[in-house]
Amino acid sequence: MKATEGKIGRVFVLRLEDGDMIPACIEEFAASKGIKTGHVVLVGGIGEGQLVVGPRHSAEMPPEPMLLPVDGAHEAVANGVLAPDASGKPILHIHGALGRSGQTIAGCLRHGVKTWLVAEAVIYEIVGAKAARKKDKASGFTLLEVE
Repeated sequence: MKATEGKIGRVFVLRLEDGDMIPACIEEFAASKGIKTGHVVLVGGIGEGQLVVGPRHSAEMPPEPMLLPVDGAHEAVANGVLAPDASGKPILHIHGALGRSGQTIAGCLRHGVKTWLVAEAVIYEIVGAKAARKKDKASGFTLLEVE
């Protein structure tokens, strides 16, 4: 395990509107406010898109993602970490659980999902932490690296 220490900076409360794309709209907001590193908590509705629900074959590198479509409005909760890529752009890695009619799916929202009606997010800016997303050659993922 590797770790870095920081302090809570600003806190932002966001209302995402119908059709807003997650994670893109949160990344764009973070960039506009100069947030490089942070924690994101989200609750609300997700209407469509795709979740990454695991690698097709666990031992295969780079992994082929298994994508599961989101059909119709789902209740959602999600948590994620913002960290800058090599160019300094904040990138959000966010996983969530989506439920509809007693059925739950969980996965990574990286491929993009659309807000259904409304979602609420809180961004806790973390200042002073030395963290960045760097391309991992073996997996092809942009992974969090900390000093």
